[in-house]
Amino acid sequence: MNPDLAIELFKLTMFKALIVVAPFLLAALVTGLVVSLIQSVTSLQEQTLVFIPKLLVVVGVFLFLSPWLVRTLTEFTISCIVRMADMTH
Repeated sequence: MNPDLAIELFKLTMFKALIVVAPFLLAALVTGLVVSLIQSVTSLQEQTLVFIPKLLVVVGVFLFLSPWLVRTLTEFTISCIVRMADMTH
């Protein structure tokens, strides 16, 4: 495997990982901010109240985006398998 191919594969892998994880991180971030805002408005400072809404939102995002996630990861896997022929030279 030449270094250019390895670098390109690494960049592509990092980009796909960022694209796949971003919706979950964004949903958890927005949920955490909303719950924190509600907690500060109501003066309810229980730290465990943030966990359940974040969990429910992340599970909901997972269920909603499952077809897209499977398609994206399948296309990435197929492209890696196709490139295996170039890796042996």
